[in-house]
Parts: sequence; C-alpha cells; structure tokens
Amino acid sequence: MTNRLEVMLDALTKDELIGLARAADVRGRSSMTKAQLKTAILDHLATQDTPPPKASAASKPNRCQSTNGTAPCGLPAASGSDRCGLHGGYNVSDLAIPVAGKLGFDTWPALLRQLALATYDVDPLGLDPVVADMVWHVINYLYFDYFRVEVEGIEHVPDEGAGILVANHAGAALPYDGVMLAAAVANEAAVPRRVRLIGTEIFNMFPFVSHLYRKSGSAYAARSDALWVLGQGHLLGVFPEGVAGFQKPQDQAYQTQRFGRGGFVDLAFQTGAQIVPVAIIGGEEVHPVLFTSKRLAQIVRMVFPEQRVEEMAVWLNPIPLPIKWKLRFLPPIDVSAIEHTDRLAVLEISESVRSQIQFALNDMLGERDSLF
Repeated sequence: MTNRLEVMLDALTKDELIGLARAADVRGRSSMTKAQLKTAILDHLATQDTPPPKASAASKPNRCQSTNGTAPCGLPAASGSDRCGLHGGYNVSDLAIPVAGKLGFDTWPALLRQLALATYDVDPLGLDPVVADMVWHVINYLYFDYFRVEVEGIEHVPDEGAGILVANHAGAALPYDGVMLAAAVANEAAVPRRVRLIGTEIFNMFPFVSHLYRKSGSAYAARSDALWVLGQGHLLGVFPEGVAGFQKPQDQAYQTQRFGRGGFVDLAFQTGAQIVPVAIIGGEEVHPVLFTSKRLAQIVRMVFPEQRVEEMAVWLNPIPLPIKWKLRFLPPIDVSAIEHTDRLAVLEISESVRSQIQFALNDMLGERDSLF
C-alpha cells in the first residue's frame, strides 16, 4: 500500500503536493522540495493509520481556568500553563498562536463570546488577540489559496528577540505585501511570531479601518510605536520606500526606490535589533498601474492633509489578480558589531540593505516562469 502511495505522489506536481500538505496542516510546506513534501505527507498518513489512544482523565485537553465571575473561560490552555493566550498563557504581543488552539470559522463563536465578555486585555499598541485571530484566518485564504505564496530563507527570521524585517514595497491599491510578510512569519517560521507592521497615516484616519488596523496587530509610523515594539523584543515590519514605492508606475516595477533617511538603521542601532532584508515579488502585478497622477494626489491631500504623497497611481482592476507570490528572507545584519559614528554610516547600511533586496529581486525575476 505504501509503495502505491509513493507512486501516486511521485506523479503529482509540486502545487498538487502543496495542496495535500495544506490539507494535512504540514508546517513550512511552501519552502519544501517535492521530496520533502512527499515525505511529510507520507508521515502524516502513517500517523492517521495509528489508532488514537483511549480517552482518559489524564489525556483530556487542559482548559483555561480563568473565570469571568460566573464560569471558567474554557479555551485551550497554553502548554505548561492553566491559562489560555487571552488570559496570560503566553505573550500575545509576540507569538502568533491561535487562542482557540486552531484557526477556522468553527472557532469564531467561542472567539466572539470572549470578545463580548471582554475579560482580557489588549496590548499597549491596541492588539486584540481575538480580532487578530479572525483576521489571520481570513488572510490565510489569500496566502495559501489565492496568492499561493512561496517562501525562501524563513530560517533567517530570529526565533526570539528584536528584529526589523525590511522589504520592498508595492501594491498601488492595498498593502498586500505587508499582510503576506506577516502571514509568512506566522505560518512558516519555526517559532510563529507576529510581525508588527508599520503603516502610514491613512490607515489611522478612517474609523473602521483604523480600529481594525490596530486591533489586528499593526503599528503607527511613529518612532514611539517602533521603539516600543523593538524594546519589547518583538518583530517590526517596515517598507522604507514608503509611498514612492507603493505608488510607483508600472515601468518602474521591482526597481527599489531610495530608502528614505535610514530611520530603520537608527532604530537597529538604538535597540540592538537585527535587520532582516526581505525581497517580495507578486505585489507589482496584483493591481497593474495604468499611470500616476499628480492632480489626483493633490485631491487626496485636500481631504487628508497629513498624507505625504506626490503622485497617486491609477490601477487597472478593482479585484486583485491571483498572482503567484514569492518571498525571500535574506541573512540578517547585526549592527551591534558596527560602529555607529555618523549619518554616513547609517546611509551606507541603508543603501547596502536596498542593494541586497534589489539583487534578490533581479534573481527571483530571472527564475520566474509565469505570473500565475
């Protein structure tokens, strides 16, 4: 029977094997080779053939004993604790672990109950782990099924301690690249961690969007927010190209713009955080840009004076195209060994990071055989 399964798996494409691995909830599947996917699927099927142990009092799942005054919480307790993630079982500001034990629409009634009871705290930046779990579940559809993201070099993301993930920027309409970056670390890293994304003013202006943005774990593009994230030993996701990268015309696709004044390097020197460059392809084609308009940018600034946009992109399609994405995490840069003497040192490191990302983008585009 095993030999027949191996023959069947050998006949499948890598995408088909990834689909089977997704159904088996195999971690790190997007970065596996065909041989590794085949082995992981066979291992999963072997465990399915093993009869489950008989239930006993000792094998019953440990449930959170925190009470709301009338009844215990009832959510799964964290490993080695009698509390769930909502009530102190682990650091929800850093670890991306589903508070209900898994993600899925079937967990939403329990999550909505906890949201209504409000017996837990949000973190200082406004992260609500219940809302973050629900958003994460929806994002995973885009990550695994719609954009079919592939990941390389996820081992370069630190398992603990502060880190700054620095990536190229695109999107024109919505910052899908930031969402895919955060999902990659949560889904693929050996230690699933939250990436606290930095966003510009517009995400903090609209009533509904601003609340969802904060509650799902993102941060404002302010030094105080960034210092809190790194000071607590968490991961920060930044896009130094800013609006210039996000709104660039199609003829400049995957050409990284200037990385500002190197603010992320200053943060790394100040907090001791590692810098992890990340190259992302896929975002430039999701909403192909027809042209950019200075007049449209003027109108936007009339409505939102705080916006720092010189040209606005006019894109082709309102619905994102199902482009296949690829993320490559590059080796980290430890600035603690570099003497922080003047602005020139900051700008040199910033330009070095930009060059590494551009080189990786060129290499990935050369390997790319299809947009879909």
